[in-house]
Amino acid sequence: MLGSTLAHLAVKYGAKVRIIDAMLPLYGGNLFNLEPIAREIEFIEGDIRDALKMKEAVKGVDYVFDLAAQVSYVHSNRDPLLDLDINCRGHLIVLEACRQFNPETKVVFSSSRFVYGLTQYNPVDEDHPTNCISIYGIHKLNVEKYFKFYSEAFNLDTTCVRIANPYGPRQQMKHNAYGIVNWFIRLAMDGQPLTIYGDGKQIRDYVFAEDTAKGILAVALSPATRGKVYNLGSGIGTPFREMVMNVAECVPHTEIHEVPWPKDRYFVETGDFVSDITRIQDATGWVPEVNLRAGIEKTVAFYCEHKRQYWEPSQFALRR
Repeated sequence: MLGSTLAHLAVKYGAKVRIIDAMLPLYGGNLFNLEPIAREIEFIEGDIRDALKMKEAVKGVDYVFDLAAQVSYVHSNRDPLLDLDINCRGHLIVLEACRQFNPETKVVFSSSRFVYGLTQYNPVDEDHPTNCISIYGIHKLNVEKYFKFYSEAFNLDTTCVRIANPYGPRQQMKHNAYGIVNWFIRLAMDGQPLTIYGDGKQIRDYVFAEDTAKGILAVALSPATRGKVYNLGSGIGTPFREMVMNVAECVPHTEIHEVPWPKDRYFVETGDFVSDITRIQDATGWVPEVNLRAGIEKTVAFYCEHKRQYWEPSQFALRR
């Protein structure tokens, strides 16, 4: 979702774009995402863990956007070695490729709000303690430290953005391992009820995909961001219940079920979370433009038009 949205924006602004994606089935790779710009980009099917592919990918480019990841905190705890391989070793290979073959490039890493772990206050600024409570968060934080090291030791121009809860068009819709807003949109469009566990009062910061991509671009284009870390969210806290209600209202006839938390349901609860986006705004002038309701409406409209490109039968999809 974020990679293809970023590519669309970059093409729109006149950039030459090269994309590398491993097209792993669990994640978001979908060539339909690139169809409108396919003739204007270079696409390489390859994995960030492949050093030869990364050498090919980073040569001759001004900016490297390192967005690849195993994207589920649930899967990270179930298979920590796979998460380590993709979400740590893979990014070291990216940094090494840049250091050896394109040391003048700027490299932007997509980190996560999960590096903060249990929140001690809101809004959460970049100086908040990093008390990770998932393997996913630990590995994201490790990569931030890799980026800081390569900036200081090798003078590589690096920046990290800690993304809140992104949602929007072009996200994979096969399973519920990440992207709760998009998954609830799929359930609603399939005529399935949306479930609120507990009181639904937990606060989250939901940020629209295009706003996120514009923020990433803004960070890349600003020389003031070198070696820094930035929160990237909407800066607005929304109760989970309100998000669910917005999805239900945008997809008519959607039912909402409220149930207690199941004792056997795995969940990592960080507490309420709202991004303090003051630092990125001051550094770049970027501001989010799309509120949650408008973003959900745009996302529903996209999937109504392109449902067949994202609703492939999948063993991970829920059944009625």
